[in-house]
Amino acid sequence: MNNAPAERGRRRAAVVVNPSKVDIKVLRSVVAAAESTHGLAPSTWHETSADDDGRGASAAAIASAPSVILVAGGDGTLRVAAEAIASTGIPLGLVPAGTGNLFARALGLPLGDLRRSVDIACSGRDQVVDVGQVSLGRSDGTNRDEVFLVMAGIGLDAHMAGHTNERLKRRIGWLAYSDPIARSIIGNRQFDLHYRLDDRPEAAARAHTIIVGNSGTLTGGVLLLPEAVVDDGLLDAVMLRPGKGPGWGNIGYRLTFNRMLHRTRFGRLVGRLSPKARAISYAQARTMHLRLEEPQEIQLDGDSHGSVISVSLTNLHHALIVRVPSGPTVRPGGR
Repeated sequence: MNNAPAERGRRRAAVVVNPSKVDIKVLRSVVAAAESTHGLAPSTWHETSADDDGRGASAAAIASAPSVILVAGGDGTLRVAAEAIASTGIPLGLVPAGTGNLFARALGLPLGDLRRSVDIACSGRDQVVDVGQVSLGRSDGTNRDEVFLVMAGIGLDAHMAGHTNERLKRRIGWLAYSDPIARSIIGNRQFDLHYRLDDRPEAAARAHTIIVGNSGTLTGGVLLLPEAVVDDGLLDAVMLRPGKGPGWGNIGYRLTFNRMLHRTRFGRLVGRLSPKARAISYAQARTMHLRLEEPQEIQLDGDSHGSVISVSLTNLHHALIVRVPSGPTVRPGGR
């Protein structure tokens, strides 16, 4: 590793890389070419490992005082790195290399183009975005704080994260989720909860799935949270409540037409005037609190985080700086 201080007056990158997701030899070659092109001093390199999910590597990268931190890996590596980098003022340059890459998609960043990703990280425009902070309450009375960039989910979303074959995910991508989705829908297991949005009164509900996010598009192009924007200071939530009747049909219909309805001004008007199905409901707030009658699985940015009995979520407005392509500012979101 090259961890020597940068030459006086020269900018330098630090690279946090998950070696199980990226060919490091190729990445080093691409980064070296970008250093030469953009006049950067040699980068410092920090690898994740079986003993370090990225927290140690990210801390070391920050300590090297770089002008930008490149994060090369999947959504899980990115989430851990962003937790460390948020609020430091150091821009994060994303080199997506996972299955979902939902955060990269929300920002319109290139996928499968290593050279373009590194070039944007080294010379792109800085964009401030929100970060979701979540406190996970366990049934044993303990709490753990984490962050997420894309979505936190309880129910179907968490079941997908915890019960999808990893080898199959690497081979066929998002199609690997079809089996856990089918099992969850057929089983139709629902749970009771109480929730509170900001300072509004607490309410009770019975749901199959709750997803809270900063951006709204799932793998496969499904627009789940139509109003979600990653820099608006709000968390968006969707609750799926299919009941025992035709609820899944109503949910499928709404998700199928979400993107079409939100693509144009007329479509958005039609969406607002259309009858609201009880089986799927949306909400926005800066803070959200959930109390569950029984422990339920939770996922953060596609990774399972065990079972929780309570969850508190907060939007950290403009907590992270991300490098995006140069040019006119485009408000990032899930649309």
